[in-house]
Amino acid sequence: MNLEVNITSVKLETESLILRPFEKADLHDFNEYAKVPGVGEMAGWVHHQSMEESEQILDLFINEKKTFAIVDKSTGKVIGSFGIETYNEELVDSKYQNLKCREIGYVLSKDFWGRGYMPQACYAVLQYCFETLQLDAVFCGYFKRNVQSKRVTEKLGFHYLLDHSISTRYGTEEESILTVMHKEEWFK
Repeated sequence: MNLEVNITSVKLETESLILRPFEKADLHDFNEYAKVPGVGEMAGWVHHQSMEESEQILDLFINEKKTFAIVDKSTGKVIGSFGIETYNEELVDSKYQNLKCREIGYVLSKDFWGRGYMPQACYAVLQYCFETLQLDAVFCGYFKRNVQSKRVTEKLGFHYLLDHSISTRYGTEEESILTVMHKEEWFK
């Protein structure tokens, strides 16, 4: 079952990053990375076409209270987003129906790819999910073509759960992998 999440007063820190709720003042930084072709497309959405589109999505992030802004500590700039999303309960085995679960999803500015930032952010969010929210399992999905996300899940110890197809917001079908980590694996 999808556990209710509210990150309104949550702040997570890593060596290089701060993860905190989005604020209205983040609009320019958000638009700067979200408008770059190839960034959103790796996560199933089309890169932003306008500042107004970014503002609408930023408002959604703020109101839904489940998406962190990823902030580079050295510059104070928002360089990505990290959501603790609901997962598709019909997609996974019924053994999860009585367990507290969520799915994580993330996007990082192209300028920061390959620096090890996403494994840092994932580790902090997983720690929060398992140790504070006391989730039983966390899912993480990625498109088969998204090698970077696959590597992040492998580094953190997620394991394969199933193959499936996702209908993207830009009208394509993407062959995808869903991975999972159980609380027992986290606490090992």
